[in-house]
Amino acid sequence: MKKALFIAVLALMGTTAFAQSGSGFGIKAGLSYNKNGDLVGTIGDAAQNITEGAEGKTGYHFGFWGKLDFPKIYLRPEVVYTKTKSTYSVNGDSNDYDVSKIDVPVLLGYKLVGPLHVFVGPSFQYTLSNDLGDLEIEDVENDFTVGLNAGLGVNLGKLGLDVRYERGFSENEARLIGDNIADISGRVDSRPSQVIFSASLKL
Repeated sequence: MKKALFIAVLALMGTTAFAQSGSGFGIKAGLSYNKNGDLVGTIGDAAQNITEGAEGKTGYHFGFWGKLDFPKIYLRPEVVYTKTKSTYSVNGDSNDYDVSKIDVPVLLGYKLVGPLHVFVGPSFQYTLSNDLGDLEIEDVENDFTVGLNAGLGVNLGKLGLDVRYERGFSENEARLIGDNIADISGRVDSRPSQVIFSASLKL
């Protein structure tokens, strides 16, 4: 009985993997938990030094993907609109740091067993906008940056689920100008550090 059940599970895994095999394209969407780098600056005439770490918050993404499939590996480029959010406490006030960007991950995947696979690759990122609550902030220093994606996924028919970690390779800062209460100068590190949960559908 156990042997028959084991064979049935293997057959189901093989059928599921076969349903996802082959090159193709589709859509994807999901949620992320992001923390940017430190905010470093000064407040007021006394030039009070501050260093504030970010508090992580939930963001979202949606986009398209394509796939070139080979026997044990695959190449998967994606084009994704991403909205990240984190929070800084400055002078007693909480300010949400919102960043909108276009991500283009180019992933190399390896098929482990059945529907399971792992992947890694660079993510080319273009920042569209950034906003820090009530504080005036300039655009990021570099609109175009590069990060790294690495993760684990499972394919269930036409549906795919994956979890990945993304990290920016280098600091990308935006300069603080001030707010309505106190003069603030300094910079905030917009480099992302996020865990991303995605669902994808093959069309």
